[in-house]
Amino acid sequence: MSLTHSSPEQIAKAASVASRSLATLPSNDRNAALTAIHQSLSQAKETILAANAKDVELASRAAADGRLSQSVLKRLDLSRPGKWDDMLQGILDVRELEDPNGLEEALHHSNLVNEPCGAWLPPALYNTVGKVTMRTLMDDGLINERIACPIGVLLIIFEARPEVIANIAALAIKSGNAAILKGGKESTASFLAVSTAISSALAATAVPNAAIQIVTTRADIDSLLECDKYIDLVIPRGSNELVRYIKENTRIPVLGHADGLCTIYIHPDADLQFSVRILLDSKLGYPAACNSVETLLVHQAALDTHLPAIAAALLENGCSLRCDPLSKAALSTALTGDKATLLQDSVEEDYDTEFLSPIIAIKTVAPPADSSDDVALTLAVAHINAHSSHHTDAILTASSHIAKKFQVSVDSACVFWNTSTRMADGMRFGFGTEVGISTNKIHARGPVGLEGLCIYKYIMSGNGQVAGDYGGAGGKKWKHEKLKLD
Repeated sequence: MSLTHSSPEQIAKAASVASRSLATLPSNDRNAALTAIHQSLSQAKETILAANAKDVELASRAAADGRLSQSVLKRLDLSRPGKWDDMLQGILDVRELEDPNGLEEALHHSNLVNEPCGAWLPPALYNTVGKVTMRTLMDDGLINERIACPIGVLLIIFEARPEVIANIAALAIKSGNAAILKGGKESTASFLAVSTAISSALAATAVPNAAIQIVTTRADIDSLLECDKYIDLVIPRGSNELVRYIKENTRIPVLGHADGLCTIYIHPDADLQFSVRILLDSKLGYPAACNSVETLLVHQAALDTHLPAIAAALLENGCSLRCDPLSKAALSTALTGDKATLLQDSVEEDYDTEFLSPIIAIKTVAPPADSSDDVALTLAVAHINAHSSHHTDAILTASSHIAKKFQVSVDSACVFWNTSTRMADGMRFGFGTEVGISTNKIHARGPVGLEGLCIYKYIMSGNGQVAGDYGGAGGKKWKHEKLKLD
């Protein structure tokens, strides 16, 4: 890793060159680099947390003056319970994951050298061949394979979140991608402290110095966004404004999401006890997170049976409820006087708002009288598909039929049944950590871990065949036989 002051084009070009070397680095060397990063960060804990405390102090003043949002302040603090330990454990978890490019797997294919097709790659290159995901016998002695490979060079731009440096460095190195990182000004001291520890660790490893680069000035960003010749993917992590700005100012593909507008729908047959637990976790476990629920849809038949207990629990824990007329009427009757006075009227824009704070908008799903459950479900799904950000949405129901139809019909990256929206997370998915959550529909979607940082290419091995040999009246016929991947 290098804390660079080179020009943006030099940074991008150096990363592109380094990515070629990193892509062919044996898995053992990449894993050793992750071990070194973990050890260096562990040893530098006091220094890093002290630097982070300075950032938090300055950010707290900015938040008090209204110059910084509370959600950014919460994301900045590395001393929050579990955050430091989760960051370190994520590095080890990534290290233990299977190589997403299958560099070792190719060793199992060494017997192919003696196969009739003849000229395969030299044995010395077997450990740089990617994981095979398709193998087709085109004709005798002609085999086509699709193999996993790194994307190349990643540009990651983020606000607050100093732990992102460690997360991205681990995922990039493990997946064989080079990365250029730019943190927000509110995390400058933390950013430099974490970067120094990682740089010191990588200096003694086989990872190329330019494979992970840190840029410190905002002026570099616009120029880097123009380097589509060298940078393959931009991953923004931060405010809606940041994500939209990047999408509007680059030709490089962008992976990410602008909003985390998540919704939970409660069907009348949902278990009440775990409905309360799930709503408390989804809304108040970490309100500033992009996987926090923002809208609660309640079937009209559940207004009297489920909503009062859920609302009481949310109110007791400091959550503001913005209710539509039907839900407010039901709660005004069911709740005690002091709690009922806390209810607020919702406005239409509340159902399009990512609050990132202890606020939730409640809306009633009111199907026609005597209609089937499917009608109510259709109304709930229609609302979600029209108003959500396609990040994470959930249903609480005892019916597997209703749940499965909901999961198929909702057009979001993550669609859950009887569990918290906060489960949408790379660490919880078993990815070790994540570079972010994507609402894209091309390449990677949902929490993006190692597999989301890989693409594929085709390698064909033959024995003198040419395209003119095939087709026509007297030409050879293709076999196109699917071969086993083992």
